[in-house]
Amino acid sequence: MSDHVTPTPMVFVVTGPSGAGKGTLIKGLLERVPALEVAVSATTRPQRPGEVDGHDYWFLSDEDFSARIEAGEFLEYVSYVSGRRYGTLLSELDRIRGDERVCVLELELEGALRVQDEVGGSVTVFIAADVPELERRLRSRATESTGEIGERIELARLQLEQAHRFRYMVRNDDLERATAALVALVECELVPR
Repeated sequence: MSDHVTPTPMVFVVTGPSGAGKGTLIKGLLERVPALEVAVSATTRPQRPGEVDGHDYWFLSDEDFSARIEAGEFLEYVSYVSGRRYGTLLSELDRIRGDERVCVLELELEGALRVQDEVGGSVTVFIAADVPELERRLRSRATESTGEIGERIELARLQLEQAHRFRYMVRNDDLERATAALVALVECELVPR
C-alpha cells in the first residue's frame, strides 16, 4: 500500500494593505521556517541608497519592464498612478524551486488574487490591521508624501473589505502573536497530506 502525498504548495502569497506589516511578518516567518524564500520583485522605481539590484528588487527600466511583459516573463504585475510598476518574474519562481525551496510572494491584492486563480497549490494569506494603526505605521516609515499616505489609507479601507477572498487572514495587532499565527498556518500547509 502506498501513501498518498499532496505536493508542497508551489507558493505562499502574503497580501494586505500598505502598512499592515507584511514585510515584518514575512521576515519573522523566514527566520522560523527555513524552507521558504521570498521572490525578489521587479520594479521600475528608482533604486534607493543602500538597495542592491537582484537582492532588494530587480530594478528595470520602463522599456525593459514592457519588453518582459510582452515576452510573457511575469507571473503578475501592477502599474500604479505614479507610473511605477512592480511585478514577479517567473524566473524567480523557477530559481527558488530549483533550490528546492518554497516560494513566498509579497503582493498587492490584485496580483495576489491573480496568483490564487492561476497558480495551483498557491496559499493566500491576507494581513489585516486597523486603519488608525496602518496610518501610524505609514507615517512612521516616512517613505511617502502626505498625499500618498492619504491615498494609501483610502485604498487600505477598500482592501480590508476584500479579506474574505483569501484562504487565510492574520490580524497584525500584536507582532509576536501574528508571526506565530502565520508560522503555524504555513507549517500546517507544508505538512504532506
